[in-house]
Amino acid sequence: MLTAEGKRSLRAQAHHLKPVVLIGQHGVSDAVIAEIGIALDAHELIKIRFRGAEREAREADIARVCETLAAEFVSGIGGTAVLYRKRPEPKPKAKAKAKKKVKPRTRVGAVRNRNRGRDEI
Repeated sequence: MLTAEGKRSLRAQAHHLKPVVLIGQHGVSDAVIAEIGIALDAHELIKIRFRGAEREAREADIARVCETLAAEFVSGIGGTAVLYRKRPEPKPKAKAKAKKKVKPRTRVGAVRNRNRGRDEI
């Protein structure tokens, strides 16, 4: 649950964002919810744009998305909603084997050219 100050901070961060998901006249489907979940995994904070939906339908769709994806509703102005979901912690990766150090090869021509022009003693 976000505090009022946390929501204020997230609203400020979301101000410059462009809508990531656009929802049209067909409303919120399972595919749209899956795309919103992918966007939340990638960005944590996203804007969603609703087109052609009345206020009550829009609020119901937002509530459905938030409940399904365990996301927080940050703000909504007109047809735009801002959602937040904390990104899950990445799983620790297995340690990679240390690479063998490779001795740099010298160019054969470099050795040959170094001795060029010298008189042998």
